[in-house]
Amino acid sequence: MLEITHPQDLARLRHLALAAQGLVEVQPYGRGLAGARQAIHHIGYVQIDSISVVERAHHHVLYARVPEFKSTMTHQLLLDRDIFEYWTHAAAFLPMTDFRFSLPYKQAIKSGQIHWFKTRDQKLMDELLSRIRSEGPIRSRDIETNTPKRAGWWDWKPAKKALEQLYMEGDLMVSDREGFQKTYDLTERVLPPQVNTQMPSRSEFAAHLVDQQLRCHGVVSLKGLTYQRRDSELRKAVKTLVHERLAQGTLGQIQVSSGEVFILETGAIDRPLPPVTNRMVILSPFDNSVIQRDRLKALFQFDYQLECYVPEAKRQYGYFCLPLLYRDEWIGRMDCKAHRKIRKLEIKFLHLELYRFKDFNEDLFMNAFVDAITQFCQFQNCDSVSLTQADPESLTQRFRSELEALSNFKL
Repeated sequence: MLEITHPQDLARLRHLALAAQGLVEVQPYGRGLAGARQAIHHIGYVQIDSISVVERAHHHVLYARVPEFKSTMTHQLLLDRDIFEYWTHAAAFLPMTDFRFSLPYKQAIKSGQIHWFKTRDQKLMDELLSRIRSEGPIRSRDIETNTPKRAGWWDWKPAKKALEQLYMEGDLMVSDREGFQKTYDLTERVLPPQVNTQMPSRSEFAAHLVDQQLRCHGVVSLKGLTYQRRDSELRKAVKTLVHERLAQGTLGQIQVSSGEVFILETGAIDRPLPPVTNRMVILSPFDNSVIQRDRLKALFQFDYQLECYVPEAKRQYGYFCLPLLYRDEWIGRMDCKAHRKIRKLEIKFLHLELYRFKDFNEDLFMNAFVDAITQFCQFQNCDSVSLTQADPESLTQRFRSELEALSNFKL
């Protein structure tokens, strides 16, 4: 096992991880719809989230990697059957080519090994399947029910629970969606004919996870390979496969100063990598590159937490802080809100950790910041931007001047 002791070696390891996530090059996957299609195939999934203070995560993740990406393109990918909706560690869009690897979880729910809801109404589920088979796709709000409407997702009416159960068991798929209103149809009517529907063996599933995670992260921990997967047998199969590949010499291990051990393909650390540019990327809290918080902290020493789940009095940086990547360092976070009616982006708090750069150049950084904010405002359909508070305070006035100039220019 190689121990990382030199700062240059750690910097290269981080560079490898960021490049694998498509966050170093300007357009690693291409542009527009074709670029979005290629991006999701490479990174493996995009998480679906309903928080809308800025553009939702399933659009934001692709925007961060694909120039000319528009939020409507995610829906187009779904309609084109390039992606499908299901559960990973959370609700997500996944490449249609990976469909068969959703089958073990569906089978576990259908067999009762895993319970999605505590109880299931099989009679209602059969009735709904019959109706969809004869009448076509259905939305939960299309179903008449005598059950009083109650507040909160945990009080879903029985028909909606039955639809969700059928979806989680694999009998139904999401064929379309209007915002967060799903349309369900029979799986066999949604799946393209060429899609592999064979149940993978546990060893096949393990190989898929290892190969996928190495492809999209470059540097992985054993724990991260099965992030949020509760199947103990699958975790064992992944561990066995990793040890086999380590013994064969196709994988190697690197230990960083925190003691965390990372796995990577043999020779990956010596491969040519795209050069770092003077660019800032504004990311979603649910971005694939930051969602494994332990990995982020161990590899980058960036301690990030999404504080919308923290009581307001205990928040340090704000409700929905967006991680900021500058060049190849996580330089800070930015709490934002898009006021859509007045087309204004409000930066409530901008926190920068400038100590991460020994040779920090204020002018270069400001140029990168202005470019990133300009594009981000356009993505939010905002034509003005303001800053309430910044840390360090010494840069507040310059930030405000730059943002005021942007707003006057009418983004």
